[in-house]
Amino acid sequence: MIDDKMREILITFQKNEITEHHVYRRLAHKVKGRNSEILDRISKDELRHYGKWKEYTSTEVPPNKLAILKFLIISKIFGLTFALKIMEKGEEEAEEVYASVTAAIPEANDILREETEHEELLVGMIDEERIGYIGSMVLGLSDALVELTGALAGLTFTLQNTKLIGAAGLITGIAASLSMSASEYLSQKSEKRIRSPIKASFYTGIAYILTVLLLVTPYFLLANYYLALGITVVDAVFVVLFFSYFVSIVKDLSFKKMFIEILAISLGVAAVSFIVGWLANQALHMEA
Repeated sequence: MIDDKMREILITFQKNEITEHHVYRRLAHKVKGRNSEILDRISKDELRHYGKWKEYTSTEVPPNKLAILKFLIISKIFGLTFALKIMEKGEEEAEEVYASVTAAIPEANDILREETEHEELLVGMIDEERIGYIGSMVLGLSDALVELTGALAGLTFTLQNTKLIGAAGLITGIAASLSMSASEYLSQKSEKRIRSPIKASFYTGIAYILTVLLLVTPYFLLANYYLALGITVVDAVFVVLFFSYFVSIVKDLSFKKMFIEILAISLGVAAVSFIVGWLANQALHMEA
């Protein structure tokens, strides 16, 4: 027999297990090959775990439909790897609670072991194209942040005209993205480190150009160049925040370390470039 408090905990476990069963099953239908087989296996395990908890609670528990929808949307936008890693983060928290009930329910040990096995399977199973080229995306994004944030900061004090600064930044960014894509293509082709140099070049260029567009947009929308620069810096911080979080999840890296490192380099270069722009303005007496 279990008390009311333990029953509440087990019902929560049931809801998590049946929800994850449906998520894994739906995702298994969306992918092919080995990924689909492993997801299907985990889906069945989750359903079996649900049945085990039901033996103790004697209660049918419905899945969390909003959670299912959430993970399906995340997988669609950010990819299978990211969605699964986020879901497994929730299971890591559940593992701590599992440990607290093993004294009352010995079978909890077996379920905990299987949950840990799920994590190991998921780490090794994913063969997702965009994750294979994540290094190329990091290259494009980090270069765009460092180079263009610095260039825009320098141009802001030198030109002091938002439209001119935006146009100069856009031209510089597009040229740099093409150059970076070409360099990545030649680098990957010569070293043969990943599957397709062309795709590596594409991911680098796309990450670069999207960052460029985000950073220069404030200059085309605002008349005050200092305000435009401020918004550009805020945009850069959000880009670094999002991408650092994404990479830290899918690659199991330290989010804090990655975020601070990229942000410090980007804003450091921007600060130096701003000073250079101010000195150029003073020395050349440039006016808008």
